[in-house]
Amino acid sequence: MQTTPMTKEGADALMEELKDLKQNQRPRVVAAIAEAREHGDLKENAEYHAAREQQGFIEGRVQDIEFKLGSAQIIDVTSVPKTSKVIFGTTVSIINMDTEEEKTYQIVGHDEADVKKNKISINSPIARGLIGKNEGDDVVVKTPAGDVDYEISSVKYI
Repeated sequence: MQTTPMTKEGADALMEELKDLKQNQRPRVVAAIAEAREHGDLKENAEYHAAREQQGFIEGRVQDIEFKLGSAQIIDVTSVPKTSKVIFGTTVSIINMDTEEEKTYQIVGHDEADVKKNKISINSPIARGLIGKNEGDDVVVKTPAGDVDYEISSVKYI
């Protein structure tokens, strides 16, 4: 089985969601199904069908999370030796050499990526261009819009 990298923070969030699904949402929907059954004819019972659909969604999400956690290689970047090298989980500040604009990103697993929170996937063009480079290096990142020159201004293991 192929493992996928995941930050400790991402794994903790998935575990919390899994706990909520199993302990809160699953029992709630089972109770809703039982209540809807008491109303009689299930063929035309909208509450029953809605609850069954919700149950299917919850069970699918539980399986999805369990698979992701089972195949995850959880990396706690705070526990690795700190160097100036960009690796999975590090927070990297880069300066666009053309516009002088500085951006900071954390390199995370595919499922954790959220550009609004400045978390980019390890599979993104920027992350692929930065991995293995060091603080102070100039990097050319190949993007769909063309090559972009960046300078790595800082690498943090937080």
